[in-house]
Amino acid sequence: MAEAQAGLAARAAALALLTAIMEEGQTMAQVLAAPNGPLKSVAPQDRARAQRLALQVIRLLEPVDRMLEPHLRKNPPLAVMNILRLATTELHEGAAPHGVVNAAVELARKSKRTTPMAGLINAVLRKLPEGAPLPGPAQRLPRWLRQPMVHAYGREVVAAIEELQAKAPPLDITPHGADLPKGQPLPTGSLRLSEPSQISTLAGFAEGAWWVQDAAAALAAPLLAAQKGEAVLDLCAAPGGKCLQLAATGADVTALDISGPRLERLQENLARTGLVAKIIVADALHWQPEAAFDAILLDAPCSATGTIRRHPELPFLKDGSELAELTALQAALLDRALGWLKPGGRLVYCTCSLLPEEGEAQLTAALARHKGLSVIRPDLAGIEPGWITPEGGLRLRPDYWADLGGMDGFFMVCLRKD
Repeated sequence: MAEAQAGLAARAAALALLTAIMEEGQTMAQVLAAPNGPLKSVAPQDRARAQRLALQVIRLLEPVDRMLEPHLRKNPPLAVMNILRLATTELHEGAAPHGVVNAAVELARKSKRTTPMAGLINAVLRKLPEGAPLPGPAQRLPRWLRQPMVHAYGREVVAAIEELQAKAPPLDITPHGADLPKGQPLPTGSLRLSEPSQISTLAGFAEGAWWVQDAAAALAAPLLAAQKGEAVLDLCAAPGGKCLQLAATGADVTALDISGPRLERLQENLARTGLVAKIIVADALHWQPEAAFDAILLDAPCSATGTIRRHPELPFLKDGSELAELTALQAALLDRALGWLKPGGRLVYCTCSLLPEEGEAQLTAALARHKGLSVIRPDLAGIEPGWITPEGGLRLRPDYWADLGGMDGFFMVCLRKD
């Protein structure tokens, strides 16, 4: 029983996270930001394990359910099913069966909803093989997302993306100093950490020698190529990784975002790294700058479908109905930002989306609307020619660098205003 108790707090917290996501429709970010959320009184090491376990359950949901199906006459209530899913995921990862089963039974007995089915949980889990491969293909993307992706990239590419998204992603950082944790240098200059760990305890964090940023996201700022002394606007700046990159060039950076709480995190990182940017909380659709900018980075609000490897709950919480509103907002922000550029100025438009309508199609439409606009083709260290689109944008996909752990999906393009 002591073995089961050792990780019970983290497992209970993981179940609470699954409940908030799968029953209440919250994203992981919303759950973690809630002042009285399920992780409020959980120890830091248990919080990290709970998040990892909950996200991995969601990544493997369909294959795990296929493994459980032969042992269930009918699907039990969701609370019971999630205990089974959590335990099956741990068994698949090679955790000791005795401890996993005992912990699952103990978790069931903690709630009136699940106590009557503790025996079923015990019986089902004891039939599952330790460390067995999960049956069938990786979890498929929902139809609203998979169909346009198959049309854009083909079935083989989409299947490869799904395989990649079934694995917990590595952590990338952007170096800013010499005191760095151990990791693998990536071709584009990011550092991929070797071992998962508590961020704030790693070498160089307190000294501001780096910040967390996916390697794909880290390409937008170099694409803009801000220069020392230039007036640069980071539009929709939070949570701020790109802003830190821009500030590190010595440019005069203004960071604007509609969310004050999200900008607080940027302010903390600026203080930690010793970098400087002017922060403005405002709605970009109504804000007006005092003077034009030399360069603008617009990381537009989008479906975030390129970040599913890090946020596997997103496909379950969306249905594609928000796309029309998002694409209209992207076009409006792009048009407005172009009006704030000096003649000869540069603008990088980017979205962490895998859907062409939020990327390639926005570029085509913008070039048609603005006759004095041209594309600056990317010339960045480490990018491959196949990543560059015919029009000169940069299309990044999760299956790129698959042997290294992949990358987030992005579209980005650098535009020059005549």
